[in-house]
Amino acid sequence: MENHEPHDTAKENLIFNIITRKISQLPEAERNLFENGSAYIGLNAALCGLIANSLFRRILNVTQARIAAGLPMAAIPFLTAHASYKGFVSLPLNTGDLNCETCTITRSGLVGLVFGGLYPVFLAIPVNGGLAARYESALLPEKGNILTYWTRISKPVFRKMLFPILLQTVFAAYLGSRQYKLIIKALQLPEPGLEIQ
Repeated sequence: MENHEPHDTAKENLIFNIITRKISQLPEAERNLFENGSAYIGLNAALCGLIANSLFRRILNVTQARIAAGLPMAAIPFLTAHASYKGFVSLPLNTGDLNCETCTITRSGLVGLVFGGLYPVFLAIPVNGGLAARYESALLPEKGNILTYWTRISKPVFRKMLFPILLQTVFAAYLGSRQYKLIIKALQLPEPGLEIQ
């Protein structure tokens, strides 16, 4: 286990302040991409959640509670993907803890795959299963066949969700690559108060 001494946090704060100052020198469009990238990942995750919700609703013949099922299927994946991308990619880039382009692309792609693609689909199963049980819109299994039933029900949904999941993964990896390149570009800019002679 590492020993964190007080000068380590002072050094980390200094690095964070330098990177933040350099990022603020970037043009507004590039700065917005860096600052709001996790929100884009979250919006794509919300879209994946709504698509998965719609597919499960059709399979289970659920017609009631559209808003009650749609709202959490958009909000929860958005918040989860947004927070996880911020925590696993954006914050480590800002603090200097993530300084390898391949690592950034891999990390952001995995966040896009797990939190932006697969998680919304898995979240749609209990949401719509509960609605199907409540409104008795589909025959649900007996206690011994639950896993087999949900596997059979989920296979067509996962096949249809393959493209959105892959799109989310590729988009997240691309965004991670762009953000890494923006950090490198920002770090090569001169300090605001220094004059070059």
